[in-house]
Amino acid sequence: MERRSYKNAVFYVSATVILLLVLVGAIMPVRFGEVANALFNFTTVNFGWFYLIAVFVFVLFLIGLSISKYGKLRLGPAKSRPEYPFFTWIGMLFSAGFGAGLVFWGVAEPMSHFFITPFPEVAPQSEEAARVAMQYSFFHWGVSQWSVFAIVGLIIAFLQFRQDKRGLISTAIEPVVGLNKVVGNTIDSLAVIATVMGVATSLGLGILQMNGGLKNVFDIPNTIWIQMAIAGIMLVTYLISSSTGLNKGIKWLSNLNLGLCLVLLLFVFFAGPTVFILNSFVLGLGDYLTNFVQYSLRLTPYQGGTWVRDWTIFYWAWAIAWSPFVGAFVARVSRGRTIREFVFGVLVVPPVIACLWIAVFGGTAIFSDLNQGTAIAEAVNEDVAVALFETYGDLPLSTILSLLSILLIYTFLVTSADSATYILGSMSSKGSLNPALFVKILWGILITAIAVVLLLAGGLDALQTASLISALPFTVILLIIVVAFLRMLKKEQAKKEQKS
Repeated sequence: MERRSYKNAVFYVSATVILLLVLVGAIMPVRFGEVANALFNFTTVNFGWFYLIAVFVFVLFLIGLSISKYGKLRLGPAKSRPEYPFFTWIGMLFSAGFGAGLVFWGVAEPMSHFFITPFPEVAPQSEEAARVAMQYSFFHWGVSQWSVFAIVGLIIAFLQFRQDKRGLISTAIEPVVGLNKVVGNTIDSLAVIATVMGVATSLGLGILQMNGGLKNVFDIPNTIWIQMAIAGIMLVTYLISSSTGLNKGIKWLSNLNLGLCLVLLLFVFFAGPTVFILNSFVLGLGDYLTNFVQYSLRLTPYQGGTWVRDWTIFYWAWAIAWSPFVGAFVARVSRGRTIREFVFGVLVVPPVIACLWIAVFGGTAIFSDLNQGTAIAEAVNEDVAVALFETYGDLPLSTILSLLSILLIYTFLVTSADSATYILGSMSSKGSLNPALFVKILWGILITAIAVVLLLAGGLDALQTASLISALPFTVILLIIVVAFLRMLKKEQAKKEQKS
């Protein structure tokens, strides 16, 4: 009976709040957007420094943890071994973490920084602007973003697989603050709300990008009816995938995603300006490592401007707001790995893949603008959704590349939605590792309905902004989680030493 009441509390509270927000966003999209922007601006203007310090602390903590004596502890019983092969594991991490987002921003972000530079003294669309654009794109998609997911994933995996406790955010902070049922339900409901709003807006933005790609290739118009058809097909696909379970649907799709990524990456690398890509990757990596501390703590109190808030702080807020979803999924697929393996896999491999992707696709676009007289940066400034397809314009087999990219965006979105329904089902079922199919289907339908309603009403961006407001309380919670995890590790190490 207790389990049912807990489940009902988290499910019904979060579902009610989400439906109210969506209703307001659909009826009054402009006013809803104004309020959401005002709240988001308040948090980022007044607490942007807090986001930067917190994420920097997460990176240092994880690096220190991986090289410490705790790095050998397994996320599971002492004799357990990884549940998934390395390639499949990385594919799952990549797909749930930022697959669709990277396909979207892999060209759009460096070209945006190339067109409007992060530093006012750097001339737009110059060689120096290209260099800065690459290194800042590496920074935004690098270890800092993944450190947030790793913190949540690490402690949830430790709780679930080593201590046999519920894999919930509320359970993670109990060792420090202690919790009663109401506070615990509130924290878990907040995690569900942030996840649903984030996934719904990502789904909606992905649908818009797919429609943009179809228009580019087949001249199919950008209309709400086409977008609704894409949403319907996507819903059916990820509900079928969800019904097959974690070891089939998500596993297969993750392998397909990583395979498609590698095919596109290798083709563009060899068909594009190969030497330029290699040079820009190595230089960008060097610039990224050299400027890591400066960029991690960069603010502009003396010269003003909103660039850091619009990009870096926005990214960190997004990562923190999404951390309950991505972290919980990362935890679920990481059973049996040591803490050192986990930190290396989560903190290093996906960011390296991301930097390679940005160097290949973003580097190709920058090369075209600098050396071939194209205007990809201007096109991206007008519409970021066309960035990838504009880049294919000067490459051979551009139509096939566009079709493969549309397929990749589709499979990434299906994988994200599938993994989201699993995690939402778990969050609203007392942290169960096997949530009921009915609950997963319910969340899947709700996420798609929200995306479609807001596409119709034009309130998608407002909901995305609203979802990021949750980043401020979650930042506090994540810092508490770090302290709680250290306490757990000390107790675990003490037990291990006593046995030996």
